[in-house]
Amino acid sequence: MVNETTISKLHEMRLTAMADSYREQLKDNAFSELSFEERFGLVVDLEWSRRKSNKLTKLIKKADFRFSNACVEDIEYHADRKLDKTLITRLSTCNYIQEKHNIIVMGASGNGKSYIGCALGVAACRNYFTVKYVRLPDLLDELAIARGEGIFKKVMKQYKSVSLLVLDEWLLVPLKGSEARDLLEIIEARHQNGSTIFCSQFAPGGWHEKIGEDTLADAILDRIVHDSYTIHIDGKVSMRERRGLQDKN
Repeated sequence: MVNETTISKLHEMRLTAMADSYREQLKDNAFSELSFEERFGLVVDLEWSRRKSNKLTKLIKKADFRFSNACVEDIEYHADRKLDKTLITRLSTCNYIQEKHNIIVMGASGNGKSYIGCALGVAACRNYFTVKYVRLPDLLDELAIARGEGIFKKVMKQYKSVSLLVLDEWLLVPLKGSEARDLLEIIEARHQNGSTIFCSQFAPGGWHEKIGEDTLADAILDRIVHDSYTIHIDGKVSMRERRGLQDKN
């Protein structure tokens, strides 16, 4: 009865892993050979591990990745892709986030930019950084709507607060209207406050034309290109084609 009361109290305190561990110890006489400190340590270890696991799951879910199961370990280093494995491995430790640096992932359509961006984002979640993935067209639409509804500052605060922002389809098409101004707002808000991964088909030299307005383009590029690591993805065969061929085998 005392044991069940203890387990019930643990559940009330939301210490469910400790309750489960304690119940298992009661069932197995082998645990009686351990000291109190050893048994209590096992109970605490399970609670700690489960909470860490739950936190990671929540971080990945909240990030809204395009590829939520992407991971650095599964990146394919085919010879023709010419990926710098040493650089990617170093970036997966997430020191660049602590130092507020950025990453530019460049490659042709279908070469796996989004996957690598998501893999590095998941690596950040594994290190318990907050992450948000979003396509640039969707972000610009969201900012335009927020400005119209009078909640622009609120939305900007949300994007500023995450440790890592993964911007996919970066400058895929030329900006229009007030989009360049909104883009500068978010780049300025994150400059030296957080890290951003830019996934783009174009090298920074081509961004100026896509942004359109010279003054805004200069300001945006100045806050990105001088403070970013660059991952180049080559490849005679796109990853879509590679995966498609494998799926047919």
